[in-house]
Amino acid sequence: MNETAKKDRGLEVNVGEIILVLLRNWWIILLCGIVAASAFLVGTKLLITPRYQSVTKIFVLSQQDVNYLTSTDIQLSSYLTRDYAELIKSRTVALEVIDRLDLSMSPEALMGQVTVQTKSDTRIVTIIVQNEDPKLAQELANVIREVSARQIVDVMGVEAVNMVAEANLPVAPSSPNVRNNFLMGGSWGVLLAIAFILIRYLLNDTIKNDEDVERYLNLNV
Repeated sequence: MNETAKKDRGLEVNVGEIILVLLRNWWIILLCGIVAASAFLVGTKLLITPRYQSVTKIFVLSQQDVNYLTSTDIQLSSYLTRDYAELIKSRTVALEVIDRLDLSMSPEALMGQVTVQTKSDTRIVTIIVQNEDPKLAQELANVIREVSARQIVDVMGVEAVNMVAEANLPVAPSSPNVRNNFLMGGSWGVLLAIAFILIRYLLNDTIKNDEDVERYLNLNV
């Protein structure tokens, strides 16, 4: 048997032994996965505050809409939705919303809870608000929509800003994702257990049986 064949055979045996080692220690892998998943689940429930998401949408009606629209006008209006998004998250809008709702937070903290989404080839702007209080999330979304609509009309000179969808009252938290955290914890536990078992196996160079004597010492038993 040549050297290459010996190496290939040794590699196959080693891989087989690794699989056997993992199978013999399946209960450790399973236990670590369960413990880690449970720890992630408890941590998610106790340490992370649930946040609720409310969504509202507006449609920006430009002055050109009263006349014949060209494809260039539509394309330009789509580009302008980015400007509308910037106005919605402006400091001016934030300060007025804080004043109307009598909030004790900074404009930066308020807009940190706000996400504005604009899709291409449309003038519909989606305003998403996340807050620990579902009722406050709904109020914030509605007031931000009202204030920003007036700001867009005043600054951009558009015809009107119409409401597409009023903000909803969230009934379930949008974050954290308990199921994903549970699965992620279990995965990490399993991977760490496998890594520990493999490292312990690879570092253990003791002679365990007669096959090890023949393989490592080249002696016949």
